[in-house]
Amino acid sequence: MKSVEEFERVPLGFFPTPLEPLPRLSEALGITLSIKRDDYSGFGGGGNKVRKLEYLMAEARRSGVNVVITTGGHQSNHARMVAAAARKFGMRPVLVLRGNPPSSWQGNLLLDKLFGAEVQFLDPDGYFTQIEGAMQAHADKAVANGETPLIIPLGGATPLGALGYVRAVEEIAAQLEPGGTAAPDFIVAPTGSGGTLAGLHVGTRRYWPDSRVVGISVSAKADWFQPRIAGMAQDCADLLQWPQQWQPEDIWIEDGYVGQAYGVPSDGGIEAIYKLAQSEGVLLDPVYTGKAMHGLFSLVEQGKIPQGSRVTFIHCGGSPALYPFADRLLEQ
Repeated sequence: MKSVEEFERVPLGFFPTPLEPLPRLSEALGITLSIKRDDYSGFGGGGNKVRKLEYLMAEARRSGVNVVITTGGHQSNHARMVAAAARKFGMRPVLVLRGNPPSSWQGNLLLDKLFGAEVQFLDPDGYFTQIEGAMQAHADKAVANGETPLIIPLGGATPLGALGYVRAVEEIAAQLEPGGTAAPDFIVAPTGSGGTLAGLHVGTRRYWPDSRVVGISVSAKADWFQPRIAGMAQDCADLLQWPQQWQPEDIWIEDGYVGQAYGVPSDGGIEAIYKLAQSEGVLLDPVYTGKAMHGLFSLVEQGKIPQGSRVTFIHCGGSPALYPFADRLLEQ
């Protein structure tokens, strides 16, 4: 079996990120809740994608890449951080984003511009049928110009990228050890493309076999995520030569908290943003973490996460996305 440390990565983030207890919220919910502050990972504005990009950009540098192409929504944290990582290593970033051209460049879109990314917008209705061809067209153009491109898939969701969250589980375990704190009963995370959850499944199966990983979908239905994440977790474990296996039914996805659509704030998500801000001084965002925290609150209310449970929430970042939705947030 291999260690995660045997795989090449480039240091990008400021790790370990804090593991912060939330005492007032814990008391209100009847659980022991902590939050893994990967919004503090630092690089390029922070967020969970930094852990994946440490491995993906190592691969890009090893392959002599000088054009990096990826995709996401208007307020994609992943796209923003890919643009930052590309610039750090002297590469040209190209972002193919789902949505129509904006009337103003705010939030992550503003940061994309600051990083000098080339941005193409795809009509949201045709996005899923056009995205592969659109990214490949940019790659073909780069090759024709004598450049070496790399296409990073949505969310950096690959078995190699998932190693970042195997490493995150090891990091949390090291943070719990000095105080003799037991492993969490539940790890809850937003799920938009599946790579973070795949890594969490591999890490918890290896180190905390009794812990349950819960993905709160911010985009797709559970039956789309389950085989995708099971396969990615399997491939990640195979990279490590760890004898683990997953079936789609092993992947717990709650898909009732997306709201109207991906990238559109939900009432429950906005309520969760206010609750965290006013009880613990923690900022969530309306695209990812607000919806996921709403899901966590609901699971506790329903008893799916029982009273007295130890719960760790993975904060995947995204606070730049607060600002484009200011009017919607102030309606609450």
